[in-house]
Amino acid sequence: MSKTQKKQREYYSGKQKRHTLKGQIVIDKEERIMCVHTAKGTTHDFRLFQESNLPLMPKTCVYVDLGYLGIAKEHSHCQIPHKASKLHPLSEEQKEENRQKASARICVEHVNAKIKTFQILTQKYRNRRKRFNLRFNLICGLINFDRGFAVEYK
Repeated sequence: MSKTQKKQREYYSGKQKRHTLKGQIVIDKEERIMCVHTAKGTTHDFRLFQESNLPLMPKTCVYVDLGYLGIAKEHSHCQIPHKASKLHPLSEEQKEENRQKASARICVEHVNAKIKTFQILTQKYRNRRKRFNLRFNLICGLINFDRGFAVEYK
């Protein structure tokens, strides 16, 4: 097996039956993109969070989706939805809590929708993998600039 085949295997997702890349963004309450981290598509969301080494303050409230199960062990002030299963469906109280958490998380989805207008996450990425991080960062910077969060230089 050649070196290129071994490298490609690292990016192959058996679940999606293709080579994939993943991007994670961290935003603040004003919808400003604070941090961008990219990885292989096979990387779990929670592991991506751990590898990004975000300097979170202990009392910072973090809103995440169910892809980040286990974050409560590392960060005490996190808001993660309740998980349902066939054997243990959610109660009405838990469903209402999930709705409230989703309404607080909606600003993240608005930013994700804005990123998807650039087509880097929605279509097949046909360029060099090592340039994906650069382009993803540039797009996030453009979105911040468009929303009026430009950095002022003196």
